[in-house]
Amino acid sequence: MIAIKMVFAGSDKIFEDMINDGPFIVPLAVPLVAGPSSIATVMLLMAKEPARWLEWLLALFCAWLGAGIILLFSDQLSVLLGDRILKAVERLMGMILTAVAVEMLVNGIHKAFFS
Repeated sequence: MIAIKMVFAGSDKIFEDMINDGPFIVPLAVPLVAGPSSIATVMLLMAKEPARWLEWLLALFCAWLGAGIILLFSDQLSVLLGDRILKAVERLMGMILTAVAVEMLVNGIHKAFFS
């Protein structure tokens, strides 16, 4: 539903009947900031090439630094980009989210019935 709302701007009428009891939190930012997938990737790379540990650590730090800078300056960045670009990026991310959701659904159905 989030992806549909992201792709189809102005689709607030679809969500009118939904009860809004509490805060609506989507934990998509937590993996970006905390970086469990980044840490797992670095651990796998370290297992293959342990001599390059400093490079892997530097790459992880650069990813964290980039994410931190974007989060820190998000207000200025939104003013700089403007409404049209932000809406286009929101729709693009909604389409990517929809594609990931459909892929996960299809993989789950395939594993449930054909494995």
